[in-house]
Amino acid sequence: MGRTYYIFKSGRLRRKQNTLYLEAEGEERARPIPVEDVDQIYIFGELDFNSKLMNFLGQKGIPVHIFNYYGFYTGSFYPRERNVSGHLLVKQVEHYLDGSKRLEIARQFVIGAWHNLHRNLLYYRGRGKEVDDHIEAIESEREAIDGATNVEQLRGAEGRCRDAYYRAFNAILNLEEEFVKRVKRPPDNLINALISFGNSLLYTAVLREIYVTQLNPTISYLHEPSSRRFSLALDIAEVFKPLIVDRVIFRLINRGMISDDDLMEEVGFAYLSEEGRRKFVGEFEEAMRRTIKHRRLKRNVSYRQLLRLECYKLIRHLIGMERYEALKAWW
Repeated sequence: MGRTYYIFKSGRLRRKQNTLYLEAEGEERARPIPVEDVDQIYIFGELDFNSKLMNFLGQKGIPVHIFNYYGFYTGSFYPRERNVSGHLLVKQVEHYLDGSKRLEIARQFVIGAWHNLHRNLLYYRGRGKEVDDHIEAIESEREAIDGATNVEQLRGAEGRCRDAYYRAFNAILNLEEEFVKRVKRPPDNLINALISFGNSLLYTAVLREIYVTQLNPTISYLHEPSSRRFSLALDIAEVFKPLIVDRVIFRLINRGMISDDDLMEEVGFAYLSEEGRRKFVGEFEEAMRRTIKHRRLKRNVSYRQLLRLECYKLIRHLIGMERYEALKAWW
């Protein structure tokens, strides 16, 4: 597996033979990037590139994820799928069209997310944080998750769990001002900016792992399929947000590594500055490389590998090999 490259500088990205070159503004020499070393590319700066480069990246199966000036995810260059399975595609569609089959998969995504949210709160309760009320609020929704008769009810229960969980941030984090609620478009404070940016990074990381499997990223179960997004990546990301994104935020805030000084000066809105994004990306990559001893495989696997394993678990469910159960952290 190659490396993930994050490009914050502006300039030009070009191809010369089997090497990529970054010609950054203000630098005299271009930086070589051997294509064999590249797994995916994130672009945060203003880069010029041509169709010759994109054709080359497509041939190598390298996705490119583009973010705008404010750090918001714009979209991905998604190379032509190589691992195509008509049989699996039919199974994916069948499980979406069959209400009971769809509900079974969607429920697992919510149960996995619930478990991992709950585990984070238990961890901080064990360290003296006053989160008992928030734990009780989340636990009270478990019956609603188990008893949901349609996907709308599931999403409602999941949303209430998230609201209770986010209210616990005031007890978990060392904040100067109270975190009131989750605001997405646009974020209105540092915490919301971190959540939005982190969720975008995780979404694209999941999309990359879906790409190397035979799954179709547009057919989803918890989120409605959409022409504007790869909604299966949103489904799978729900399970991992508490384990990756939220833990990165807790670490950055409580260790004093990031603050309101890392926001851009925009009246009424909160966008991470380039330096703030760099800090988050550094911690995010470290989290993705972190390993745990897998109970079933009996070997160490990274968090990034856990994303791919989740995709394969879903495939086994779709083709009738093994019932899908979302990842529940045990560490």
